[in-house]
Amino acid sequence: MRRIAVGMAGVSLLVAIALATWEPLLARAAAPPLAHRYDSVIARDTFGVPHIFGKTDADVAYGVAYAHAEDDFSTLQEAVAMSRGRLGAMLGADGAKTDYALALLGAQATVDRDYAAQPADVRAVLDGYASGLNAYAARHPDEVRLAKLFPINGRDIATGFVLRSPFFFGLDQTLGALVGDEPLPAETAGATPDAADPAALPAAGEGNQNGSNAFVVAPRRSADGHTRLVSNAHQPWRGPVAWYELVVHSGTGWNFAGATFPGVPFPVLGHGETLGWTNTVNRPDLTDIYKLTLNEAGDAYRFDGAWRPLEKRRVWLPVKIGPFVLPVPKTVYRSVQGPVIENKSGACAIRYAGADQLRMIEEYYRLTHARDFAQWQKALAIQGVPATNFLYADARGNIAHVYNAMFLNRKPGFDYAHVLPGDTSRDLMAGTVPYSAYPKNVNPASGFLINANNTPYHAAGAGSEIAPQPPLLGVETDTTNRATRALELMGADASISEADLERIKYDTAVSRKSWAGTWFADLAAAPAKGDRDIAAAQALMTKWDWNYDGKGPADTLAALLLRAGNKWHYQRRAEADTRATLKTAAAYLMQHFGRLDVPLGTALRLRQGTVDLPLDGGPDVLRAAALWDEADDGRLVVKHGDSFVMFVDWDRQGRVTSRSIQPYGAATTRPTSNHYADQAPLFVRHQTKPVWFRPRELAAHVERVYRP
Repeated sequence: MRRIAVGMAGVSLLVAIALATWEPLLARAAAPPLAHRYDSVIARDTFGVPHIFGKTDADVAYGVAYAHAEDDFSTLQEAVAMSRGRLGAMLGADGAKTDYALALLGAQATVDRDYAAQPADVRAVLDGYASGLNAYAARHPDEVRLAKLFPINGRDIATGFVLRSPFFFGLDQTLGALVGDEPLPAETAGATPDAADPAALPAAGEGNQNGSNAFVVAPRRSADGHTRLVSNAHQPWRGPVAWYELVVHSGTGWNFAGATFPGVPFPVLGHGETLGWTNTVNRPDLTDIYKLTLNEAGDAYRFDGAWRPLEKRRVWLPVKIGPFVLPVPKTVYRSVQGPVIENKSGACAIRYAGADQLRMIEEYYRLTHARDFAQWQKALAIQGVPATNFLYADARGNIAHVYNAMFLNRKPGFDYAHVLPGDTSRDLMAGTVPYSAYPKNVNPASGFLINANNTPYHAAGAGSEIAPQPPLLGVETDTTNRATRALELMGADASISEADLERIKYDTAVSRKSWAGTWFADLAAAPAKGDRDIAAAQALMTKWDWNYDGKGPADTLAALLLRAGNKWHYQRRAEADTRATLKTAAAYLMQHFGRLDVPLGTALRLRQGTVDLPLDGGPDVLRAAALWDEADDGRLVVKHGDSFVMFVDWDRQGRVTSRSIQPYGAATTRPTSNHYADQAPLFVRHQTKPVWFRPRELAAHVERVYRP
């Protein structure tokens, strides 16, 4: 037995050595170093926010990467590993799922085909950003998490865009359902809104880990004639889609303040001198599923009366298992409709918005260079960003809501909300609808626009809404408590001041007219049937004031109940069992606190290192605390919701000022940094910090200046 054990140990050692040698070869080869010399200057303000200066935009992009790496190199490496097909080697099985999606969607092949055709200035920015990450990795080899991950180049950065963009409208949920042979996410193609009763519409929440609020107010509706924009895009507080604040300035006239994601070389929302915008996730039906008919061998599918070979490619996914990285073989398939997933129920092909293109990079970049509404719309008309709402405002007083989505061309007579037959071309139509057909609400008579992950048919108040769109576009009719509440508050205020808008953004109430109002009424009506826990929970809820401001005895219980409701409501599923929901919430509070009337600030917490602060708000309220982890002590430690918040103001002369806040600070993964959690006390008090947008304003608030 001892000989066998020794022999197995020897074999394991040889396997480990072999895997360490060839594992990096499973992914594309490391990029050669880029020879260009970049000249960037980083000025950190007193909150640690980087202001990056350069003669060219590429110089700035180099500095963006370096500054972000100083604050969160660990997460940036995950973004790089994802684009290189090596996330499984870093994170194990969960990372390998992303590597599989990379291969299935052909993201690297798309970049290999189209990268050279991208505009030279776009490629220069991507290469500059990659070079900044390379420089940081070379100077800090002890922080590199995976051998031979660097150097990288602009193609690697572009690949990350191609892979991640469709996940913002929920493609990842569709892929997961097909791989797991589970029910597909519910779609709304062909649905029409009930204009008479917004509360009758199903709700959107944070099923794909996104939520958001956005507000714009035109001079005609503001108390002082100013134009205002509130950016409040909800993201996780850590990880690959956490916001990173920055300000950029280049000699080309590129001046922009806002936030970006790991792996993105420039801000994707915020403001310049003359205009700004924010984004919220929308959920149109942008995925068509086709059931294929395979031959007996499984290597061909029937299409228009003939058999076509099923395209297939063998890929090896490197998966970290304990101390080893093991190769896992997978085969990815493709048909004329798109990527194919096989499960126990058969084979399905997927056609989705934004597939096989990388125009989203140029589109986002051009948006940050736009100087007026016409230039901004010209950038949107590139049609590269697959989906997301854009809420816009500018120095001239224009406001707009563009329901942006790369709507698939579809043929009348087919039900694209459900699985389609894949053996015919009759239900397949190439291309997407033009930008001119996108739903838009521009300068409404009401003088304001909102979106909170809800239908575009409820955005501007009575008399100012857009008409229902053609059903084949698949525009959602969902609404949220946040949207219902925002429309109530904005609509009731004929002269919206700066203070009014701030109060609305931080509102913690639930509207009785929203889906949540119906949910709480159903909970109250649930039969207790002699169950003391349910009866006690219902009795306490009679004392609730419909507000998560932390002042009432039922706020924590109500937060647990609303979170449970949001889970099924966002997924467009049947309402959860009310008795079971009440029982579970009551049991949780009794287990961890020994009482039901736990003060909200005791239970709902912001924690970062040694910082531990009380929070207000809750799921699907305008002061959003959407998701949390249940800590060992029973506290609900928020990890998603209000994240990067920015208030932007153009005065009567068109001069812009802004202020912002984040839950933690600029250096979210650097516990020794002064900016690891320095914004947290302001965040919990609904306070903000200045954005020193112009260099002359920044001069008096600089912590350090250096060339990376």
